[in-house]
Amino acid sequence: MGTKQTHNHIPLARLPASRTLRPFSLVALGIAMLAWADGEKADFLPNEHTLELVHQHYNLLAVERVKHWRRFVDEGLPGIQDEAKLARVNHFFNRVPGVLDQTNWKQPDYWATPVELLASNGGDCEDYALAKYFTLTAIGIPAERLRITYVLVWIAREQRMESHMVLAYYPSPDADPLILDNLIPDIKPASARTDIKPILSFNADGLWSAKQRAQNGRIGDASKIKHWNGLLARMRQEH
Repeated sequence: MGTKQTHNHIPLARLPASRTLRPFSLVALGIAMLAWADGEKADFLPNEHTLELVHQHYNLLAVERVKHWRRFVDEGLPGIQDEAKLARVNHFFNRVPGVLDQTNWKQPDYWATPVELLASNGGDCEDYALAKYFTLTAIGIPAERLRITYVLVWIAREQRMESHMVLAYYPSPDADPLILDNLIPDIKPASARTDIKPILSFNADGLWSAKQRAQNGRIGDASKIKHWNGLLARMRQEH
């Protein structure tokens, strides 16, 4: 899937190949993911144990990036309107360098947790979308207003469509959703994004076809998505 191109990747102390072949996932985040799978809200934001794990598996720069995320959520988001929260969260994660999964994780397609995204200082489109989704739900944005959305995006420089993932925010069930995308800095309504074609969308509550708008077109549960299942399975194993 698409990543934004960048040249300011902060060098990290790379671990042996065993780490890159089997990326660590956070126990605390795993508990939260299991709770979300049961329809509950949980606090998965980093705590002291999180920081200890990041320090063990990465380095002090990684710890600082994860700590910054916690401060950002605690201090930078309370007391503002939802659309301002969307803009700040979108900007926060879009600053992370774009790195292909094969480069970052030695796998062709890997869904990183928000902590892995920040600790490794790199990710691709699904990692941005997932990190924004979990951050926004953690600060009280209702999950039913958010959809992680598979799209096809037109890559003008290559004159072709490419698989991509974005986060869609629905102010109301029948509204034109706002699109949070790592490829562009601005949040725009879906009707203004003529370069993308939605395919399907999901959140912790379900899976929807893009052929019908809003809450219509539900075709099942997110458990139908292999990588979502894989992410949950890794969290259960780590717990």
